[in-house]
Amino acid sequence: MSKTIIISNRLPVQLQINDESLFAKPSVGGLATGMKSVHSGGESLWIGWSGLTDEQIPEALVEEIDTVLAEHGCSKVKLNKNDIEGYYFGFSNRTVWPLFHYFLEYSEFELGFWESYKEVNQKFADAILEKTNDDDIIWIHDYQLMLVPKMVKEKRPKATIGFFLHIPFPSYEIFRTLPWREEVLTGLLGADLIGFHTYDYERHFLSSVRRLLGLEVSFNDIYLENRIIKVDSFPMGIDYDKFHNAAKKSNKLKGKHRSDLQIKLDEHKKFAPDTKLIVSIDRLDYSKGIAKRINAFEYFLTKYPEYKEKVRLIILAVPSRSNVPQYQLLKREIDELVGRINGELSTVNWTPIWYFYRSLPFENLIDLYTSSDIAWLTPLRDGMNLVAKEYIATRTDKTGVLILSEMAGSANEMNEALLINPNNFEQQADTLKQAITMPKEEQIARNMFLQNWLKRYNVEVWANEFMDSLKAHGTLKGAYVSQKIDESALDTIMRQYKKAKNRLLFFDYDGTLADFHKDPQKASPDKELYGLLDKLQNQKGTTLFLISGRDKETFARWFLPKKYNMIVEHGVWISRNGEDFSMLEQVKGDWMKKIQPVLESFVNRTPGSFIEQKNYSLAWHYRNTDPDFGQKRATELNTVLTSLIANDDLSILNGNKVMEVKSSNVNKGRASSRILGEGNYDFIFAIGDDWTDEFMFEELPDETITVKVGIQKTQAKYNIEGTKRVREILKQFVK
Repeated sequence: MSKTIIISNRLPVQLQINDESLFAKPSVGGLATGMKSVHSGGESLWIGWSGLTDEQIPEALVEEIDTVLAEHGCSKVKLNKNDIEGYYFGFSNRTVWPLFHYFLEYSEFELGFWESYKEVNQKFADAILEKTNDDDIIWIHDYQLMLVPKMVKEKRPKATIGFFLHIPFPSYEIFRTLPWREEVLTGLLGADLIGFHTYDYERHFLSSVRRLLGLEVSFNDIYLENRIIKVDSFPMGIDYDKFHNAAKKSNKLKGKHRSDLQIKLDEHKKFAPDTKLIVSIDRLDYSKGIAKRINAFEYFLTKYPEYKEKVRLIILAVPSRSNVPQYQLLKREIDELVGRINGELSTVNWTPIWYFYRSLPFENLIDLYTSSDIAWLTPLRDGMNLVAKEYIATRTDKTGVLILSEMAGSANEMNEALLINPNNFEQQADTLKQAITMPKEEQIARNMFLQNWLKRYNVEVWANEFMDSLKAHGTLKGAYVSQKIDESALDTIMRQYKKAKNRLLFFDYDGTLADFHKDPQKASPDKELYGLLDKLQNQKGTTLFLISGRDKETFARWFLPKKYNMIVEHGVWISRNGEDFSMLEQVKGDWMKKIQPVLESFVNRTPGSFIEQKNYSLAWHYRNTDPDFGQKRATELNTVLTSLIANDDLSILNGNKVMEVKSSNVNKGRASSRILGEGNYDFIFAIGDDWTDEFMFEELPDETITVKVGIQKTQAKYNIEGTKRVREILKQFVK
């Protein structure tokens, strides 16, 4: 029976060692809460770091830790002090975190950090491989483990793997500055489903995949060899009932049953009933915009002095990564800002800012949420920001105003909040005034909608939706297109091949026998390919045809001395046994002078594109262009050409990053059928990677073994991963 395996940097269990005694306590909030429905029962396992380095664990407790974790459905990855320094505090939090949050100036591209990151990701992958089988479902979480999906997929190709990124994915222009950008992308592409909080992050990721790896992307599907990787957005929710019910319970407490913090907040409200409390809760992180928020608050009090002594800002900054230099500088900056503003603006009865640098128990967080009239959250960049959702969930009477940065992922779902640009002090000052003066009826109307959404799309729904999508993709991934040529299928084909007395083989060239090249003239055959084709050419009972869209001059230079049979320019020319090319189809080329200027204008407007002029066709190549821009121009050119050739006997072939205009009566299907009619063959084999090869797959008889290179919609019966796998099959043919 398959298991569900969850992988994250930290386990959902906190371990403490006191006097060589071990204590385990389940974590609360965040991912631990979200995965509760997934991590349940005996058929699930959570793999991660325990929070204790190898150096911190007494030898006598090593086995006990494993036993205690197993009781919580967990298994640990062993990490030492150097691992944590290089992988976690180094690459994860001094390279990836600032870069993905658009703080390029804070990103440190240290080779040592990267090497440590790779080593620790391999440790996680090894731990997964040790605990899993091929039919397990594996869900990997967050930026610390971006190389793990590929590491696992290479060893467990049949496993269903999901990955979710809990922070933003930056735009291509930012991401491309990472020295190890291709490695990170290919690491993530080991997953079958990659999830993000918002469509923007999904779009940025797909753009980087197209531009940096040159992979084909169709909507939110990425085609990689024999796999389709799905990319989608799943905005993370919260445990709505937990926060809402806790707020209800807190509101009912009276007298000595209230917390010390709640008593002080109540006393303040009683002493100054007209004062509005504004709460801001964040980790102490430069991405949260805390310093800008404090400056904006000062600007608000300057612009609207009538609100002095009428508002108070409560800042709770939770300590975070205090050993990283940028965080130390940030704390000093915030300490100084709060001290200066309070020193300059405080009165005997009023302190503008209450500042707490600490973690607070859950009950005290509820006290702050329920007592504050306004929540003001201004991250400069934030993957989601669950504090915004938590505040709304605690508003049991539906009053309260949420001011939220439009740079937070949650802003995409919470349009009823007052959305602001965290860099615009003027807007923030005016929005604070709007929040302070907002009528209760408007507050209730806004919050009613928000609460209904948060209640419906809670954290459990988020987790289940991702898992359902992952399971569905795992079920369908083998049924998207034709059958993959695995060892069993190859054995069947080889038995037919060896039994046959008269074989006919059609081989496409580019993308099939050889990889694509930026300059098509440089994609010449290598020594190994010549050797394989020579053996096939000389094999008794085998007729081989190279069938390509290439021009006859290029193929004559490469293959004519070898005396291979060739069909080129999609079926216009044929050469047999080293003879000069002759026309297989009678076509005209007088139309080319009408089309050539159109293609030249697109070359001028599309940097990196070029025209390949063949004898009876014209091809516009855009492989070397910006992927998005090239595709846009290709769509535009297709429209222009379609109108131009409407009354001519011409057709447009949209190939792999190439658009070709040729005579309508010419295609690989017609050409291969003509060859087939010349003999009596008991084994027919055709292989190609392009849209132009579909004519061949469709025209050849049903008993033909047709093979598509790559995984796309096709008429072919079989598919294989790429040119490397094609070579392996050719080697089987010549054994």
